[in-house]
Amino acid sequence: MKKLLLLLVLISNFAWAQMPNISTVWTNNSKPYIGTIGTENEAIKLKVELSEQDRKNDQEYFVSGYSVVENNTSKYEGKIRITKYKDGKKKGTVYGDYEFAEEKRGKHSGIFTGKFIYTFSWNKKTEKIENPYIEFIGNWKSYDGTLDFKTRLKN
Repeated sequence: MKKLLLLLVLISNFAWAQMPNISTVWTNNSKPYIGTIGTENEAIKLKVELSEQDRKNDQEYFVSGYSVVENNTSKYEGKIRITKYKDGKKKGTVYGDYEFAEEKRGKHSGIFTGKFIYTFSWNKKTEKIENPYIEFIGNWKSYDGTLDFKTRLKN
C-alpha cells in the first residue's frame, strides 16, 4: 500500500510540474538579436518587444517585435517552443524551435523558422542566471516563395 501511495505522489508531481515562466529571457534586456541573412551575409536585427508564456502550454511563448534588414523594417508575431531542457549543476541548456511571421508587405516580407539554443550559467551564491547566450538558426522565406535565405541570430 505504501508503494502504491508513493507511486501516486510521484505521478502527481510530474503531472502538475510546470515550466517556469522565462518570458523575459526572449526580450534580451530590450536589445535586438544581431546576425546575418542570405548568401552575402547581410546584417539583420530582430527585436523581441513582447513575450508572454502560453497559459495552456507552458512550453510555448508568444512573441512580437520587428526585424530590420537594410532599410526594410517589418513587424512580426510568432511562437517560441521549448522542446528539450538539460539542467546541470552550473550550466543549463534549453533547446527548441521558433516561427515568426512578418506582416505581409511586399516581396521582402516572409516567415522566419528554425531552431534555437539558450545556454546559461547558474550562480548559487546570488541565485541568478549569468552569461546567457541565445542563438536562433534557421531560414527566412518570402510569402511569394521567390526568396529563401539562411539566417543566424544571437544576443
